[in-house]
Amino acid sequence: MIQITLPDNSVRSFDQPVNGYEIAKSLSNSLAKEVLSVTVNGEVWDLMRPIAADASIKLNTWEQREGKETFWHSSAHLLAEAVELFYPGTKFGIGPTVDNGFYYDVDLPVGQVLTDKELQKIEQKMLELARQKNDIIRSEISKADALQMFAEKNDELKLELISELEDGTITLYSQGNFTDLCRGPHLPNTEYIKAIKLTSIAGAYWRGNEKNKMLTRIYGITFPKQKMLEDYLLMIEEAKRRDHRKIGKEMDLFAFSEAVGQGLPLWLPKGTQLRMQLQDFLQKVQKKYGYEQVMTPHIGDVKLYKTSGHYEKYGKDSFQPISTPVEGESYLLKPMNCPHHCEIYKVRPKSYKDLPIRMAEFGTVYRYEMSGELHGLTRVRSFTQDDAHIFCRPDQLKEEFKKVIDIIFIIFKALNFENYTAQISLRDPKKPEKYIGTPENWDKAEQAIVEACQEKGLNTVTELGEAAFYGPKLDFMIKDALGRNWQLGTIQVDYNLPERFQLEYIGADDQRHRPIMIHRAPFGSMERFVAVLIEHTAGKFPLWLTPEQAVILPISEKYNDYAKKVSDLLNISDIRTVVDERNEKIGRKIRDNELKRIPYLLIVGENEAETETVSVRRQGEGDKGIMKISEFADLLVKEVRDQLSGLYN
Repeated sequence: MIQITLPDNSVRSFDQPVNGYEIAKSLSNSLAKEVLSVTVNGEVWDLMRPIAADASIKLNTWEQREGKETFWHSSAHLLAEAVELFYPGTKFGIGPTVDNGFYYDVDLPVGQVLTDKELQKIEQKMLELARQKNDIIRSEISKADALQMFAEKNDELKLELISELEDGTITLYSQGNFTDLCRGPHLPNTEYIKAIKLTSIAGAYWRGNEKNKMLTRIYGITFPKQKMLEDYLLMIEEAKRRDHRKIGKEMDLFAFSEAVGQGLPLWLPKGTQLRMQLQDFLQKVQKKYGYEQVMTPHIGDVKLYKTSGHYEKYGKDSFQPISTPVEGESYLLKPMNCPHHCEIYKVRPKSYKDLPIRMAEFGTVYRYEMSGELHGLTRVRSFTQDDAHIFCRPDQLKEEFKKVIDIIFIIFKALNFENYTAQISLRDPKKPEKYIGTPENWDKAEQAIVEACQEKGLNTVTELGEAAFYGPKLDFMIKDALGRNWQLGTIQVDYNLPERFQLEYIGADDQRHRPIMIHRAPFGSMERFVAVLIEHTAGKFPLWLTPEQAVILPISEKYNDYAKKVSDLLNISDIRTVVDERNEKIGRKIRDNELKRIPYLLIVGENEAETETVSVRRQGEGDKGIMKISEFADLLVKEVRDQLSGLYN
């Protein structure tokens, strides 16, 4: 008998090998119609692949990430099949899934060029192929046979991939007349795919290396229902309207300059004000929790990052070392702040009574991202982390970890991020070479995170292989106004850097002990956080955060002086204002400033100047009537106070 354990720990027995579809059907016919793949002992399998031994399984539908990935990976093969029919002799690179859909990198025959015009005919061919209901068949193949097969096709891309695989681990997937090298998993057949949209074409270097050949990358997305595609396309249009690059330009928040360099954002005055408001907010929260601010250089000796392990792990993604006139001396633009904070810890001896020590820094770090991967503020080469490191004793670890969770909740509340998932990111037990440190320390760190989450009552998901190279972490995945998931806020437990940097404290027993290090960044990076916030709010920030809280609009130049007086009086109450002195009609001024998403528009003319009042309009709400200047100031200050009520207390 084969014992199958389900996620609720119930057990089903089968007297012969059984596949995921049969297990689903034994539970309910409706589930069998929805299930797309099956996770067997932590590994995602094809739905029809036989399970011949006792196993713990999870059935994956469209609602699970694993289900979507199976669906989209099969769709990538369907795309490749259609491309091969139109462009015989095409060579195929890789076709992975991405957050929304999939892509396939292809090397078209010499002289062939794919443009947006061809995407529609490829979509139609994909639909035709899907309707053929061809089974997707998995088969194992020896390395020698695989090399021979793709050598006959003269496909050097696949040959390169096969050369790196171990014999006995290589599989092919076939559908119709198309066969591809792939480890899977895939759908049972093509008929599951009902709606298709190929979204864009881009150039991509083979395996992301600029020294390699440029391939054609085709992006697409598919769904099991046409209505899902229609809803998705509407969401895409809304996403374009909310694009942080577009809104950032309209609101004069940030810019990029080719003269400065790719991926190096320039923060304009209003964007800088926004960042400083966020920074000031977090510093106030951190002060309540006992953090002290530190500052460290933008560079460090290469030996520092070799000690920490960052050079080994991030060296290829960093800017090249900076050589000095001294022979053998070189520095690196820092990829992380933590090594510097370890050195601050070492400045003076520590007693157990000194711990915990909480260091915070808005530290700018540098990574050399490939030019093709840069995207607005979400993927840059220079970014500022709201970084902090807590050095604590083992008996303090859980309590400190839970306090960081509290800080992240304060931020989410202040910025109206209400929909989030807490993800426990653990090491991949099958790839120990990815991590530094002893298994014993990893066990203790992972256990501390799990217990802290349980004690805080968090609903969590666990992901193997998502840990940092030096320790496990808790990542907060927020869902924005468009339903997109973003990773914001991370807490990491680290036994390894204290060991590498020989950090110590004298315990109550007068013996030397290693502290434990907690890394945390509630925003993650200021750049990426601002990008997500712009798209979540469509640029309509909470009043306490917005760079300009009110704009004063004189109806003619005659009242510019009074408008400036209003601005000066409001500034006394720390209200951020601007005066629109342009010689434009008042209707034009109102429209222009509403596009700038300024919350309050204060119109002033003859009546207001005589009575020392302002005519108030609220963004999205219209006229609020005429108010005394002090009355409006009280209104705005109260609104800000209400938004932040209880967050600092």
